[in-house]
Amino acid sequence: MTEAVTMKITLPKITDIELVAVEGLERLAHHLGIAEGKIGEAKLLVTEAIINALEHSGEANPSVRVEFTMTPKELAVFVRDYGKGFDPAAIDTPDIRTKIGSKNKRGWGLKVMESMSDDFRIESNKNGTKIIMKKLLT
Repeated sequence: MTEAVTMKITLPKITDIELVAVEGLERLAHHLGIAEGKIGEAKLLVTEAIINALEHSGEANPSVRVEFTMTPKELAVFVRDYGKGFDPAAIDTPDIRTKIGSKNKRGWGLKVMESMSDDFRIESNKNGTKIIMKKLLT
């Protein structure tokens, strides 16, 4: 199959809810014959984007909108929260030397998503944040 397939879902903040989206992603990928290694990379990207959105939106009862469009060659991911937004330029890039000696090992999410994506964008304002990623699958 060479046609694009799309999945859209809105997820509330409950334990392990990202697994619902990841399972859908995996099923779409298998349907299109995507290699297991690429599926694993895509699952990591989607998991990180959803968890970040739910954790950092600043909403009391957050939800995120998740959309995938996949072809045998490419995955496009859109994750949106409706929180307070943030200034992406104000986020420091984590430094491995500093993190190793620190009690706080967190703060890698945006860097991981950016480094594993073939295109990575953040759009954020007072109405929420959008993470837009593309991942080549061939």
